[in-house]
Amino acid sequence: MVDLTTQTLEVETARSRRPYRQMAARFMRHRLAVVGAVVLILMALIVIAAPWFLPYRYDQQDFTILGVPTPPSAEHWLGTDELGRDALTRLVYGGRVSLGVGLLGAIISTLVGTAIGSVAGFYRGIWDMLLMRFTDVMLSIPTLPLVLLLSTLFRPSPGLLIVIVGGLIWMGTARLVRSQFLALREREYVEAARALGAAGPRLILRHILPNALGPITVAATLAVGTSIMLESGLSFLGFGILPPVPTWGNILNSASGWLSIAPWLAIPPGLCIFFTVLAVNFVGEGLRDAMEPRG
Repeated sequence: MVDLTTQTLEVETARSRRPYRQMAARFMRHRLAVVGAVVLILMALIVIAAPWFLPYRYDQQDFTILGVPTPPSAEHWLGTDELGRDALTRLVYGGRVSLGVGLLGAIISTLVGTAIGSVAGFYRGIWDMLLMRFTDVMLSIPTLPLVLLLSTLFRPSPGLLIVIVGGLIWMGTARLVRSQFLALREREYVEAARALGAAGPRLILRHILPNALGPITVAATLAVGTSIMLESGLSFLGFGILPPVPTWGNILNSASGWLSIAPWLAIPPGLCIFFTVLAVNFVGEGLRDAMEPRG
């Protein structure tokens, strides 16, 4: 009897794991998504381990070479800027800020969008009308000018910039989650749970939200790229995080005045932004194909 029970549990566990294995297999077949995931993991490991392998601080200056940037050398692999600071060190530490803002901003936007979309889609009626009209108003406001205004009023620290970015890119997630909830709330298992006395919050959190995690995960992944681009644009324009704290955007801003004689200062941060956003988009496409297979 014990053996039969054990075998039954093993069979049920294997069945529950099968969908995840199938999703992982579909994701691994998406070669660009796998490459994107590897690129992101390598970047994350590099910026996390920066203090242990970089010989300089990001604000450390060599006063013997002040005035103009110096080209790459054995001592400074990407050269130095006009203040005598190692460009590679600032690039890696800038990745810490840019990737951190991208990730945490995407998490905030996903949480806000999921909360608003789930309430609107589940309760419908007056809640749906109010929340979706508010979402439409936010969508009608150009994001970059609004962020520029907020950055002017409140000179952002990294934490404040994360809140600003995350609080202004949640609208697409809210509309996506609402559409998912409108469809899922009519399913038989939701009706059965409602007949058994389950209240609204329990229906949302236990029965509907888990079945909408696929599209939400894809939206959250793509929001990382949006957050990175927004932070980089703000810092490049001088409205984001200010030096000496490096970000890829303000490194580009500082290097723009030396493009004619020191292009090696601008190319690495530009390539980092480009390949990071491209990798995030590839991972998002791979997750979408893995969680929502077509045909």
